[in-house]
Amino acid sequence: MTDDHPDVDDLDLTGWVVRETVLDKSRFVGVVMRDVELDGLITNLTVNGVEVTAYVEAELDRREPVRVLLRSDDLDDLREAWMVLQAGWAVTTERLRRMGEGAAQTSVGGEWSAVQTLRHLVFVADAWLRGHVLDGPLAYHPLGLGASFMDGRQLGLDPDAHVTLDEVLAVNAERVDFVTRVLVAATPDTVGAPVRELPAGSFPAPQPGRTLLDCLHVVLNEEWAHHSFCVRDLDRLESGAAP
Repeated sequence: MTDDHPDVDDLDLTGWVVRETVLDKSRFVGVVMRDVELDGLITNLTVNGVEVTAYVEAELDRREPVRVLLRSDDLDDLREAWMVLQAGWAVTTERLRRMGEGAAQTSVGGEWSAVQTLRHLVFVADAWLRGHVLDGPLAYHPLGLGASFMDGRQLGLDPDAHVTLDEVLAVNAERVDFVTRVLVAATPDTVGAPVRELPAGSFPAPQPGRTLLDCLHVVLNEEWAHHSFCVRDLDRLESGAAP
């Protein structure tokens, strides 16, 4: 035990929800974990002496083959992945319209609603692509929604705005079109070239040498991850299992 990393013993954490927490190099010894969900950036996870990350990743790839394309550095793979992702969102959008505005605004288990998820993807496109490749001052759409650890107001966002499904879909469609045009126009030379650096105080933080490929990987992976979360929560809503 150290002052920085104290041991924790004999606690009952049944029903706890832990969000946006770093647990790197933690050990859970002699614990009881039943009916537990883990969602996040998880690597090198050992359960009862078995490193399970590779098994989980392989199963996710089997269920959603688009994940393999998302990891590629090949532009044709990324373009195909983007088409697959948008086809999935088209199905989900029709589902949302069928379920109605109430479902689109409903948070399941404290997660973002579908409308909030779409607002976040607007922000992702602005922050990780538009700001890096467009000339002129960096501007985030006010209906975009940043991550919970950010103060979006400092970036001109309005996190408390009431946004309807139709309103966010209209803005999101503009961002989808923009990402599509960037993917179509990209070449093997331009995709590996550094993008313009963002000013201090912007998001993401300035990073010299960031390339267009880096930005595309973030945008596409965010699209995949948040669509998966959205579908998961709509399934829970429709099944009546939403907490």
